[in-house]
Amino acid sequence: MLSLRDYFNGRVEAHGMFQDRAGKVVKRFEVVMDCTWSGDEGVLDERFTYSDGSTQRRVWTLRALPGGRFTGTAPDVVGTAQGEQRGNVFQWNYTLRQPVGERTFDVQMDDWMYLMNERVMLNRARMSKFGVEVGQVTLTFIKR
Repeated sequence: MLSLRDYFNGRVEAHGMFQDRAGKVVKRFEVVMDCTWSGDEGVLDERFTYSDGSTQRRVWTLRALPGGRFTGTAPDVVGTAQGEQRGNVFQWNYTLRQPVGERTFDVQMDDWMYLMNERVMLNRARMSKFGVEVGQVTLTFIKR
C-alpha cells in the first residue's frame, strides 16, 4: 500500500517526458528529489534537468490531512493542490504556471501516481487549458 510519507522521504529520482496533444515528445527530463517530513508536513525539493540543458527547481510543501487527503503548495502552483491517496494510487489536481517564451500560461494538471513496488512509481499527468488537453507528462520515479 502506498504511503506518500514513506515513499517521498529521502532521495527519489525520476525520468520523464512531456508530449504535446498530438503525442509528439517535446521534452525529456530527469528529476532529483530530496524529500523530508516533519509530522504532517513534507517538503519535496525537485531539481529538473531538461534535454535541452535547461534546469528548473520546484519546492513543494505538502500537508497530510485525515482520510488520505493531502494539500500542496509550490511557488509556480496557483493556489493549493488538492489530492487523495487510495490503495496504491495518489491523484491530485492543481494549476501550474508555465513559462512559454516571454509569457506564462496557467494549465490545469490532473496528476495520477501508481505505486508499482517499494521502489518504483509511475506518474501520468494530463495538462489542459480551458478544458482542452494541451499535453501529457509521463514519469517513472525510483526511490533510492
